[in-house]
Amino acid sequence: MSGEVLGTNSPGAVVRIEADGPLPAVIVRAGKRAGEKFVEFFTATIRNENTRMAYLRAVTPFFRWVEARTLTLEAVRPIHVAAYVELLCRERAAPTVKQHLAAIRMLFDYLVVGQVIEMNPAAAVRGPSYSAKKGKTPVLDEDEARTLLARIDTTTVVGLRDRAVIAVMVYSFARVGAVVGMRVQDYYPQGKRWWLRLHEKGGKLHDLPAHHKLEEYLDTYVAAAGIGGDKKGSLFRTAAGKTGRLTDNPLTRRDAYRMVKRRQKDAGIETAIGCHTFRATGITNYLLNGGTLEKAQQLANHESARTTKLYDRRDDKPSLDEIERITI
Repeated sequence: MSGEVLGTNSPGAVVRIEADGPLPAVIVRAGKRAGEKFVEFFTATIRNENTRMAYLRAVTPFFRWVEARTLTLEAVRPIHVAAYVELLCRERAAPTVKQHLAAIRMLFDYLVVGQVIEMNPAAAVRGPSYSAKKGKTPVLDEDEARTLLARIDTTTVVGLRDRAVIAVMVYSFARVGAVVGMRVQDYYPQGKRWWLRLHEKGGKLHDLPAHHKLEEYLDTYVAAAGIGGDKKGSLFRTAAGKTGRLTDNPLTRRDAYRMVKRRQKDAGIETAIGCHTFRATGITNYLLNGGTLEKAQQLANHESARTTKLYDRRDDKPSLDEIERITI
């Protein structure tokens, strides 16, 4: 898929807009302007790289589906989009279907504004109904979280890094993208305490004080890594193979996920956790210990308390206690 744009993660980095090859055949046959607007939609209107790739993954199979039915771009109608959504509903979860439909709708909107097509065939198509009162992200209880942190081998700088990465997600409710994007200068002193500056979605900066245990973990890691003076450098860096040394390259979300899975295995934890588990774990533990939903929302930097509520898993144990009352 042709088209590239300077990335936002590091100076001079290039983000290539490509999925599994060139532009969708349907877009190519619609002409040069259609191709330009397709690439422009992903490069110029979507600044967040994660959103960009998620939308690209959503629209690519749709255009393959359109191509398989020998439809032109101008021939796509609401009934076609509705049929595709119906097919997705049989294969994917409702939230995923809604995200795919939103991406398709936004792209067609852009093509209409760019005078490539006359109408948006996805505008009138409704996605599946979906309402969640509790999130599906797996949560660790307090003992499991402590065990995972304690089982990390901290005799190496890589182990100290891994413990610090997980601790930031637990104690600050941070998203993994914000954690791996931190610079050394984003851990800074203010008064008698140290603070974190997280670069959240939408270019928002979120500053909050570091928990005393997190201070300990970060101080130990920064000292062992010898990166305290490299203020502009990445706080969390990749390892140089199995040498036990760190490079100057920033840890990626994928690197962090693989690390979490390794540490999960080492700790003997069977819960199918991921990076987002630690955000949910921290919020739940905070609420269990007397924290308020309003303050949790503020600390997690959520726009809505409804979003924060999805991470509130305090009722999980009482529900289990109640179900065990069945004595059949």
